[in-house]
Amino acid sequence: MSNLRRPRLLTDLGQVDRFQLLIDAVKDYAIYLLDAEGNVASWNTGAQIFKGYKAEEIIGRHFSTFYTDEDRAAGMPARALGIAASEGRFEGEGWRVRKDGTRFWTHVLIDPIHDDNGELIGFAKVTRDISEKKRAAEELERSREALIQAQKMEAIGRLTGGVAHDFNNLLTVIRASADFLRRPDLPEEKRARYIQAIADTAERATALTGQLLAFARRQPLQPEPFDVNALRAAVSRAVASRGR
Repeated sequence: MSNLRRPRLLTDLGQVDRFQLLIDAVKDYAIYLLDAEGNVASWNTGAQIFKGYKAEEIIGRHFSTFYTDEDRAAGMPARALGIAASEGRFEGEGWRVRKDGTRFWTHVLIDPIHDDNGELIGFAKVTRDISEKKRAAEELERSREALIQAQKMEAIGRLTGGVAHDFNNLLTVIRASADFLRRPDLPEEKRARYIQAIADTAERATALTGQLLAFARRQPLQPEPFDVNALRAAVSRAVASRGR
């Protein structure tokens, strides 16, 4: 450490060795002290495990070393210390960077430390690696989105099936009427009836298409019920009357 500035906090707190023995036993959390400027003043086993730095490699360096380039550019390290100093605590989650450059998701607590005169002399920082928790939450969100997508596709499938059925009924009326109109001996009265059936059915098809286009544009629908069976019955009556 001869090439690193000895942080003031080490001198001000006293009995650091005893404190270090206590926190070194904790491996599930990175627990360390910062001086008032944000330089690392102590280091525990959990911090070494999470971040990859040995104590002699990191003590005396600024804690912004652990932040991403994006967060450093945005001033996040200074902002975190400022909030802790002014509000008595900082708590948050975010990406941090290990010595080898890999990122991990953390939950961070920063508490200010004051001397007997109320002067800010440093910060206590506790970091927990919650990457697994974040991955589980992301996987749950992906599953939820997949379920919603599946439900949407099922709804679209039902809608498509219903529309196809309705159009098939309309086409059946049009096709049957057209077939009868091809007959050269068809009386003019029945010819007019089949033509009217085609016109009415085409009108219904136009209305149905309009509803579909409105649905595609997310416009409010104004459904109008119509009886396709009535149209088919009209054609059937026309066919029956021709046979008499």
